[in-house]
Amino acid sequence: MSVLVTGGAGYIGSHMVLALADAGEPVTVLDNLSTGQEAAVDSRADFVEGDIGDAELVRDLFRSRKITDVVHFAGSIVVPESVADPLKYYSNNTAKTRSLIECCVSEKVQRFVFSSTAAVYGSPDQVPVTEDVPLSPMSPYGRSKLMSEWMLQDVASAHELNYVVLRYFNVAGADPSGRSGQSTKDATHLIKVAVQTALGTRDHMKIFGDDYPTLDGTGVRDYIHVADLISAHELAVKYLRSGGESLIANCGYGHGSSVKQVVEAVERVAGKKIDARLDARRAGDPAEIVADAELARKVLGWMPAHDDLDEIVKHAYRWESKLIETAD
Repeated sequence: MSVLVTGGAGYIGSHMVLALADAGEPVTVLDNLSTGQEAAVDSRADFVEGDIGDAELVRDLFRSRKITDVVHFAGSIVVPESVADPLKYYSNNTAKTRSLIECCVSEKVQRFVFSSTAAVYGSPDQVPVTEDVPLSPMSPYGRSKLMSEWMLQDVASAHELNYVVLRYFNVAGADPSGRSGQSTKDATHLIKVAVQTALGTRDHMKIFGDDYPTLDGTGVRDYIHVADLISAHELAVKYLRSGGESLIANCGYGHGSSVKQVVEAVERVAGKKIDARLDARRAGDPAEIVADAELARKVLGWMPAHDDLDEIVKHAYRWESKLIETAD
């Protein structure tokens, strides 16, 4: 068995590389370093700088590294940016994923784990949201990911390809052992931004809207620790290797926290108040979205171990502090 991790120099991908390497798996990372960092890739993995849209390179990697499994993280993820520059998202997230899937078919790589998103749901009528509700993404980001899901379903019906699509809710935190974390420059993840504000690398942060129909008027999200998300990916790979049928499953905890509650958690961990300023709503942001992840628990045997907002914040805070120390 040999695994190709696309986007393995990024936040979530680098954690997957650690998990696979810890398990003794041969791992190849393909990343164009547009947002990722080569330093984030564990030394036990083989790193190749390149783009998933380069079909010749991908086919060569499949052959030379004898790739049997693909775990696909590479892509663009910022919702407001997708609204301003949709073509970038349809290129990076949809067209290049199509190229990657085509390479899998031509080289007979039959197992594919795909990084999707809760953004495919848009602003659902029911919370928690199950995988079978109507899909109505509110942004080009969500639509670009949904198109990739559709491609996988269609290709799997026509060829020998099985997949697991994991729809992420809001990923946060860092490796509990402190080996990796969110290092992307100008990242927009709320917990990272709030932690940076607490540590003084930002002088303030923004709360985008306080007039949503939620408990305190701010947006509510299901924050999932990156380590728990990665455990779902490990189980997905094992599931496909054991002959499991194609699957789409949510990854979240089933309960949400508001923006103000996240700010309060960061203040508890930091032991200080932070400057959080109210701003207008952002395009493409739903009021509340929380996962029903029973399917992942039932089919994959997923059992989250870090379902605690303060723990998530503590790990993010420790990682951000480490970044500051190493930069000095």
